[in-house]
Amino acid sequence: MITQENLKELQVRIQDLYEYLEIEKKQVEIHNEEEKSSDSSFWDNPKQAETLLKQLRIKKRWVEEYHDIKAQYEDLTVLFDFYKEGEVLEEEVEEQYRKVSELLENIEFKNMLSSEGDDLSAVLQITSGAGGTESCDWASMLMRMYIMWAEKHNFKIKELNYQSGDVAGIKTVTLEIEGDYAFGYLKGENGVHRLVRISPFDSNAKRHTSFASVYVYPLVDDSIDIQINQSSVSWDTFRSSGAGGQNVNKVETGVRLRYKYKEETTGEEKEIIIENTESRSQLQNKEKATQLLKSRLFEIELEKRNARREEIEAGKMKIEWGSQIRNYVMQPYRLVKDVRTGMETSDVDSVMNGNLDEFLKSYLMLMGQKLQK
Repeated sequence: MITQENLKELQVRIQDLYEYLEIEKKQVEIHNEEEKSSDSSFWDNPKQAETLLKQLRIKKRWVEEYHDIKAQYEDLTVLFDFYKEGEVLEEEVEEQYRKVSELLENIEFKNMLSSEGDDLSAVLQITSGAGGTESCDWASMLMRMYIMWAEKHNFKIKELNYQSGDVAGIKTVTLEIEGDYAFGYLKGENGVHRLVRISPFDSNAKRHTSFASVYVYPLVDDSIDIQINQSSVSWDTFRSSGAGGQNVNKVETGVRLRYKYKEETTGEEKEIIIENTESRSQLQNKEKATQLLKSRLFEIELEKRNARREEIEAGKMKIEWGSQIRNYVMQPYRLVKDVRTGMETSDVDSVMNGNLDEFLKSYLMLMGQKLQK
């Protein structure tokens, strides 16, 4: 049963939240920035205006979430008083306590997403690896998993590039996941994901191991100024292909952007290749590919500033044995286990249906602990 001590602990955590989120300061800034945005000259500098509105929206969300938690806590104390008078059931108090605790944990966790770029939308690319049809099918399963996760968080999803497998599934797909902190949540998904199961494509019902790589980078917006050396850019065009129907074009609307640059520390020549088939308009696809290039360059700049190379360049690793970050076992037993954090669950169906938060949180908590050392 919930005790007075439990309520006191929540109260202290909520008060701490008020202080380290600087709610009072944010409220003053919101008032001042709203006054600026109502000025007739506000849109004279569109890029500056967009930046201010984005910051304003984020500050408002922090304040709203804090007040929501506070209101839910006040409801809990009222329920607790009613329970002591015998007017409500114990289960009602416990349910409200769980609700407040979950809200508090979520906002405490989101406060950890304070690295540059964490608040941006994300671009997520899935590529099938060793295993042929098996891996193409596995890549499509991962695509479904991430789409379901994004939908649960009310993020918007756009399919930017899609290449179907020869028999089933996909060779590669690129998704834009639009929403505040999408990149912050997903940045730990970079790497190789390994599946073990009885193959539905094997008439002998043998167990197969499949691999697919996931690569995530932040999607820059107009508020971030990224310079592109146009002499290093070249373009190819091709016919778009997809799952069928309206996704298939008979003209060359698909674009492939190639960008060559020199790695500053090693002097090594490198190339970024971006394909986009989102629209039937070649011009629109070029514009989107250019935005994705800026996003990739922004990610490279973030890595330089952080002076550390994480496992973000999954493309450098072979998509096969020994390089995976997470294992998904469906037969002979059922288990999803993160190799880096040790986080695991036997509820494979739940994970494949987009319930990834515990894995995302465990990785970000681990990285947060490493940075504090």
